[in-house]
Amino acid sequence: MRKILIISILILFCANTFAQNMMQSQYGTSASGVSSDRFDRNGNPIDTTAVNDASTIPVGLSSWVIDERFGNKTTIPVDTLQFGFQNTNDNGGPTGHYTYLGNLGSPRISHVFFERAETTQEFFTDPYDFTYLTPGKVKYTNTKSPFTNLTYYKHGSGRRAEERFKAYFAVNVNKRLGFGFDIDYTYGRGKYLNQSTALFNGNLFAYYHGDNYEMHFSFLNNNYKVTENGGISDDRFITHPVEMADGGRVLNSYEIQTNLEDIWNKNTGYHAFLTHRYNLGFYKDESTENDTIAKEVFVPVTSFIHTVKVDMNTRRYISYNDTQNKNYFKNNYLGNDSTDITDYMSVKNTVGISLREGFNKWAKAGLTAFVSFEHRRFSMTDSINGKAGQFMRDYKENTLSVGGQLSKTQGKTLHYDVLGEIAILGEDIGQFSIEGKGDLNFKLFNDTVRLDANAYIKNINPSFYYRHFHSKHYWWDNDLSMINRTRLEGKLSIDRWRTQLQAGVENISNYTYLDNTSVGSTGSNGSTTYKNDVAVRQFSGSIQVFNAKLKQDFKFGILHLDNEIVYQKSSNSSVLPLPDLVLYHNLYIRAGLAKKVLTVELGADVRYFTQYYAPDYAPAIGQFYLQNPETKYKLGGYPLVNGYINLHLKRTRIFVMMYNLVQGTGEKSYIFAPHYPLNPRGFKFGISWNFFD
Repeated sequence: MRKILIISILILFCANTFAQNMMQSQYGTSASGVSSDRFDRNGNPIDTTAVNDASTIPVGLSSWVIDERFGNKTTIPVDTLQFGFQNTNDNGGPTGHYTYLGNLGSPRISHVFFERAETTQEFFTDPYDFTYLTPGKVKYTNTKSPFTNLTYYKHGSGRRAEERFKAYFAVNVNKRLGFGFDIDYTYGRGKYLNQSTALFNGNLFAYYHGDNYEMHFSFLNNNYKVTENGGISDDRFITHPVEMADGGRVLNSYEIQTNLEDIWNKNTGYHAFLTHRYNLGFYKDESTENDTIAKEVFVPVTSFIHTVKVDMNTRRYISYNDTQNKNYFKNNYLGNDSTDITDYMSVKNTVGISLREGFNKWAKAGLTAFVSFEHRRFSMTDSINGKAGQFMRDYKENTLSVGGQLSKTQGKTLHYDVLGEIAILGEDIGQFSIEGKGDLNFKLFNDTVRLDANAYIKNINPSFYYRHFHSKHYWWDNDLSMINRTRLEGKLSIDRWRTQLQAGVENISNYTYLDNTSVGSTGSNGSTTYKNDVAVRQFSGSIQVFNAKLKQDFKFGILHLDNEIVYQKSSNSSVLPLPDLVLYHNLYIRAGLAKKVLTVELGADVRYFTQYYAPDYAPAIGQFYLQNPETKYKLGGYPLVNGYINLHLKRTRIFVMMYNLVQGTGEKSYIFAPHYPLNPRGFKFGISWNFFD
């Protein structure tokens, strides 16, 4: 972590020096060194030879993300959030919606079904969405001066500490062209044995916004190394620690034995993304109510779009202890080989033509037609004459699809976006999706009410690794049917009342999942032990999931109470188990001190979900799956309470937190995934600092 921190600071320093020189060159200086067209906040000329400070640096920035198909922009809040900073590094999510393995950066899966993303071709990195960056999540920034953000989090101290360092830098060459980079390094040593995580993301991005030509580019690299321990050997070390005391002494978390050792999952990926378009249009004079002087603006009529996305990922599973493997796993297909490898590569091109919205009074919506072609290649271990071995085989898949989009984004009352796509050739032929979303804004009781709707119908070919997977311990080749999903969802928001009410229902046919097929054997003492195995299953019938969520916040002077209640129900809890209730409550005071320069939040929040058969975790594949039906047990019913102080001073945010305050024992204890307890009570802190120079 220390080396990463030093290297990152050096990179930021060099980039910042270059950016300052570039900005000075961009704006130009007179012979006296005073800029001819840069002014401070008081309207005085800026002396670019002087030391920059808050009164002379032009501060102003905006941020956005883009969609991966067309490159359309969606504005997002700038990362200067004053409130809730203490939850920005919570592996369980800001409101505690995730089951995870305890350690920072560990795999996770949402308790709330409507928040679970579909399984992708990048199967092995899906559970790492807490840190994993994709082109659609890259944040682009337009800034008047070089912008840098440094963020650091830490939990605990010494050899068992968890740390995360993030650095973000953005600069503009001019009003149209900008670039920057992102660094995110997570290092969780683990409060328990054989549990460490080391996750690194790096990202370079650039954009150009011209009248005729627009472009967004990003290049991402991720390196993830996770040590697998198979969970603790006995849950009673957490649920009934006194019973398990060694000589009357309760064991520390790092003294508890785990089921596995000397096992690692490694993922290395590279992702290149480019989306650009050429706009045809015309110029017209336009004036506003506050400015009667007409300005010439460009009005796009038609856009020609091209997007290319290249993804590569190599997954290595490393296990050295053959005796342990034979005792824990049912199958050992590769004999004494310590490593199994699978590679994935995808190249996807999308071309489209768009008739732009709003170029005349009759163009009330935008219309886009597109064609996509994707080539995928997978390499993994195969067998010869029925005997498994380290023979690598390539599987190649191609898909050609066509589609269209109808959207309305302008105006204040009604917005909508309808997108349809169907695969007409290749591996995914017959796969289709029709997705629609919209919002209606209207007046009610002197306030603006927003009604959002979201719906889709999808016919999905299961991802490659559901259909084929060969490895050291698991091996399958499946002929699977298409997954059919239909969802309808609505949300009502009333800002004045601090209220959001959301409800939806989904029907799934041929639900595809990972099942626990562990095999039991009875020993001489009559006890049954199970050897681990996993298989892919499809439920041929239909499963319905109902979801409702209420967010209601209250404010009484400086006292605040934020609440979120999620209710959900699965029609088949054996195949798709879900907790009935997921709750989040945050009670705090918020006040401004020192003439409101310093803002303080002091409070405590609680995360809670009702008991259910929470998904188990398969270390040899790095995925969540169903519990063994012979040994399954319910988890949940435990209030995870955190007390915190959150400070905001000018451009700096700081928090301190006491995590897992109650640290309860007994049946309802702090174990969210079977045999994987959360971290014990501990101290956390974080700091985030923005620089404009």
